[in-house]
Amino acid sequence: MSTLPYLTAGWIMLAGLYGVVTTRDLVHAVVCVSVTQSGTYVLLLAIGYRSGATAPVFSDRPPPPAGGPVTDPVVQAMTLTDIVVGATVTALLLALAVQVAKRRATLDPGALRTLEP
Repeated sequence: MSTLPYLTAGWIMLAGLYGVVTTRDLVHAVVCVSVTQSGTYVLLLAIGYRSGATAPVFSDRPPPPAGGPVTDPVVQAMTLTDIVVGATVTALLLALAVQVAKRRATLDPGALRTLEP
């Protein structure tokens, strides 16, 4: 199997991680975390891909030895779960950034003072 999907997933994750490390804006950091999460989608789909395989839910095909290979539905379910968790985390972080902007009047992490009086 080709290593291109794995390299693509790694590149997407590194690009998102680089954005998180170098950002000076909380909203940009949230977007970079979302990009990093997208790398995990590509990685999971690359792991679960089988050339020439079909979905295991078709009832008109005989079992795998006679009907050909089928894909693993667990990897597909994990990818869907990862998408839902990623959307939830992104929404939570954006809501947190909005609250920080309301209370502290800045989105620059370096300009935020400590919580101590």
